[in-house]
Amino acid sequence: MTPAEVETAELRPGHRISRIIKGGWQLAGDHGPVERAAAIADMEAFLDAGITTFDCADIYRGVEEMIGLFIADLRRRRGDAVADRVVVHTKLVPDLDRLATLTGAEVEAIVDRSLSRLGIDCIPLVQFFWWDLGRGDPQGSLAILKRLQEKGKIRNLGVTNWDVAATETFVRAGFDIVSTQVQYSVLDRRPRNGLADWAARNRVQILAYGVLAGGFLTDAWLGRPDPGFAFENRSLVKYRLIIDEFGPWVLFQELLATLRRIADRHGVALASVATRWVLEQPQVAAAIVGARYARHLPQTLEAFRFRLTDRDRDEIAAVQARARGPAGPVYGLEGDRSGRHGRIMKYNLNTRPDVPVGG
Repeated sequence: MTPAEVETAELRPGHRISRIIKGGWQLAGDHGPVERAAAIADMEAFLDAGITTFDCADIYRGVEEMIGLFIADLRRRRGDAVADRVVVHTKLVPDLDRLATLTGAEVEAIVDRSLSRLGIDCIPLVQFFWWDLGRGDPQGSLAILKRLQEKGKIRNLGVTNWDVAATETFVRAGFDIVSTQVQYSVLDRRPRNGLADWAARNRVQILAYGVLAGGFLTDAWLGRPDPGFAFENRSLVKYRLIIDEFGPWVLFQELLATLRRIADRHGVALASVATRWVLEQPQVAAAIVGARYARHLPQTLEAFRFRLTDRDRDEIAAVQARARGPAGPVYGLEGDRSGRHGRIMKYNLNTRPDVPVGG
């Protein structure tokens, strides 16, 4: 498959992305073993295939550095023109414990640290998140990011893990929010509960994560018994909770069987159908897929080989109609820090933004 066959989207003029984004969360420390050198080397295969966009965050430990090493090596071997094809999306997520006292200087220090880790002069997209909008001055911190745009350190601003009410606050304050990164999958359709329509009216595009539910929406889980919640991998715990909101395990298995039947009609993997479903949702610019290594690339690209038919969509919708959830706004369940979704989160991974590169 050539790069021309990979679909692209434009968030703003000059900011073009691949409609599948290579995710970085799975490369962080507590999501299972990572072959670091292989993961860095294999990024080149994704770029050459047309997957130009890479997602990371300041709190994904080691991931910004990995992408930075990849870009530096690419620039050294193949020149600026090839290295500059890489489009990096990172996030700024200050610690929950620091929100009340966070200073503008610290916000800029976090961005400078990301720039240093990535080895670039300007970050194409910084996605802003604030654990508790009732603490500190989130609007002031976003204003600092806008100032960094004007200084040329950031090209565009996005947000993540907020529904309409929170996001609209910043849009009304005059910030140009180009994207919102939220969880969206055949299991979790909460963006349909108002966010997608609002985003369309406000020139905000959706970057969807959790598209494969941490690997649950793959052939590997079809026909398997309910594993409960005893996972060492925090990603699997997170998405097993989403399955529990969707319905009993038997309904989840029925969804997988439906996706497999559709996949057979198109000659693709089950995961490709799940990805294609998200890509075809209104206002979705891209799906973030956590493919770690080049061996995952052929299947990742399958989502561009076909389109869902009305029959396909109707069969998926028939199973979804019997689901009990997840209900409510985007990130509503996860935002409850005392609830079972919120209790598994880590809220203080960005401590000491003044620590130098590698700290």
